[in-house]
Amino acid sequence: MKKVNFTLLVIALFLTKSFSQTQIKYDTLSVGKIKQIISYKGNPDNPIILFLHGGPGSSRMNQAETFTNKLQDHFVVVQWDQRDSGRTLTLNKSTEPITLELMESDTYEVVQLLLKKFNKKKLYLVGESWGTVLGFYMADKHPELLNAYISVSSVIDQTKSEKLLVDKLKVDAKDNPKALEELNTIKVPFENYEQLLSSRKWMFYYDGQPLPEENIAAIKEYLKNWSDTWLVTWNKAISQNLLKELPKVKCPVYFIVGKKDFQTNYKIAEEYFKILKAPKKQIYEFENSGHSVLMEKPEEIQKIIIDEIAKN
Repeated sequence: MKKVNFTLLVIALFLTKSFSQTQIKYDTLSVGKIKQIISYKGNPDNPIILFLHGGPGSSRMNQAETFTNKLQDHFVVVQWDQRDSGRTLTLNKSTEPITLELMESDTYEVVQLLLKKFNKKKLYLVGESWGTVLGFYMADKHPELLNAYISVSSVIDQTKSEKLLVDKLKVDAKDNPKALEELNTIKVPFENYEQLLSSRKWMFYYDGQPLPEENIAAIKEYLKNWSDTWLVTWNKAISQNLLKELPKVKCPVYFIVGKKDFQTNYKIAEEYFKILKAPKKQIYEFENSGHSVLMEKPEEIQKIIIDEIAKN
């Protein structure tokens, strides 16, 4: 019989075990009468950190490694594809019209299921853009389930934010008749996908990232389909004004803000941070980042979560 090198065998087994612990795992949860997909990565003995993606309808699961690679050493990192998004949409469509209340209920269910799955009493919750609507709901209604809530590119008074954006774009476009013509058609809340497209198209244009002309038709088609599912829900979400409706929460709250974010206007986030009462709160601002600060500053944000938020 061939002699086995015991030391090498132990090392191989250790590496296999360690490697398996770092693989992305997927699970199917029964949430709100449909099947919904989560992914998770990291040691399940560590605290849970759940990310609520933006959109609505835009999965972050395929980009998650970019902004969670360091977190995986300290947390079990969970991504959830909300109904009619990403892998959940591929598996099944929503069996009922999507409302804000339905999405809030889904979020609460997912949090409960994760706490049960990993045998925890609380988790860290991160909301990005649209995800902050659901995150602030949890901070308001179920703070006992949260170690902390981290709000990235926050939706706070989005009606005001959208109006500020259109006003800014009209100033930027003062010598551009085509842009002004389109911008003057916009009403907030958006009445249709064409108005949303005009807002975002000229926002990207004057941010130095113009949408390629050959892609406009595909973007129009996407937004048309998106609006059929999400526009009513989005308009209800943006009608909320947390400065008036949620002046106090009972869990720690942390804000991540890009100071070039005019989509969810950073000045509104700063104003809300000042008036919000919470057991603990802090705001972290990035001078040269915009709405996509989570993808633009992933290393810095992870360091803040690991070294400051998780240790508070």
